[in-house]
Order: sequence, then C-alpha cells, then structure tokens
Amino acid sequence: MPPINESKDLLYMAISLAVLLLTVFSCWAIYYLARILQQSFQIVKEMRDRLHKVDTVIDAVKEKIEHSASYLLLIGEGIKTLVGIMKSRGEKKRKAKKE
Repeated sequence: MPPINESKDLLYMAISLAVLLLTVFSCWAIYYLARILQQSFQIVKEMRDRLHKVDTVIDAVKEKIEHSASYLLLIGEGIKTLVGIMKSRGEKKRKAKKE
C-alpha cells in the first residue's frame, strides 16, 4: 500500500469508505424491506384463506337453513294430515259405539 502523501488521497479514501458504508446500509435496508413485503403477502394470503373458509361455512349454514325450512313445511303438512285422519277415526269409533 503506497503512503498517503496528499490530502487528495485522504479525500478519496474518505469518499470510498462513505460509499462502502452507504452500499452496506442500502443492501441491509433492501433485505429487510423485502422480508417485510414477504411477510405482508403471507398475511394477506392467510386472511384470504380464512375469509374463504368463513364464506364456505356461511354458505353451508344458509343451505341447511333453506333445506330445513322446506322440510318444516312438509312436516307441518304431514302432521296436519295425520291429525285429520285421527279425527276421522275418532268420529267413526264414536258412531260405531253409539249404534
């Protein structure tokens, strides 16, 4: 290494050291920025998956409610018919006992 004879050499060394430190800091900042972006994308993906699961559950519950409502109508009609049959049987038995 040659000896430092002029102030110009000292200035070049200071500038090169500053550029080196600036480069190291820039690389470090870019790395952490990339990690932050990667984690934020991962969080967004997980939230999309969770929202999709919630949407699926809501759709399943909605379907079950719709199907059970139609079944309740059928069950109600069946009970109504059954009560009518039981009434007619009861009336027939009363008439048979009276005779």
